[in-house]
Amino acid sequence: MTNVLITHVNQYTGPGTLPVLLRQKMHPICHDLSFEDENAALSFEQANPGATALRAQTPEALWAELKERQVAIDAVVSNDVFPNTPCPIEDVAIDTLRASFEALMLFPFNLTQLLVPAMKQRKKGCFVFVTSARYLQPEFGFSVATSIRAGTTSFALALAREVASFGIQVNVLAPNYLYSEAYYPRARFIDDPKGRKEISDIVPMGRLGDSEEAGEIVAFLVSGRSTFMTGQVINLTGGWP
Repeated sequence: MTNVLITHVNQYTGPGTLPVLLRQKMHPICHDLSFEDENAALSFEQANPGATALRAQTPEALWAELKERQVAIDAVVSNDVFPNTPCPIEDVAIDTLRASFEALMLFPFNLTQLLVPAMKQRKKGCFVFVTSARYLQPEFGFSVATSIRAGTTSFALALAREVASFGIQVNVLAPNYLYSEAYYPRARFIDDPKGRKEISDIVPMGRLGDSEEAGEIVAFLVSGRSTFMTGQVINLTGGWP
């Protein structure tokens, strides 16, 4: 069974990726900020038979917990999140920039450093970094998310070159206009007719993407069905921009 580590499983593409992996008989090993609460972790496992909730939160603690559980990770879905607070560049608080960098770049970078050596030893492994397609057309007010997500995409491409000779795949899923409560919440962009029109005026397909559509791509990338595919960025945008 394929052991797939997913970060922030209850956010961004996590809620759509989890059921797809379970249907395909993989073993999702899940991180989420909420799992610091033991009851929340147990409730998650009860609601998702076949999934494991890790209690650790930092990359170092996650690595230690995996070692303690004696779990070898076959694939990593780096599904990292940080709230978007649109504002002009001159008004961006440096603390916001730093916190975004730590969440979207430093966390996956550090986790990768810890997990890669074992994959190199086994000459097998897979990473999928979920970033953003905003780099295709930067939008006013989103300088922080655009630049840091693009940095993580570039990191993934650099990693792909370094580890390819060890049989390790690294690819990027870059969504935009994908439903998630973190970025495009249902109440505003699906339930509200004004929000739906706002999206249909921008996205050629006329709607937000569904997180399970992202999950299907992630599941393919970690499935081992195309091991020659690495160093690729897949834009999931409904035809935007």
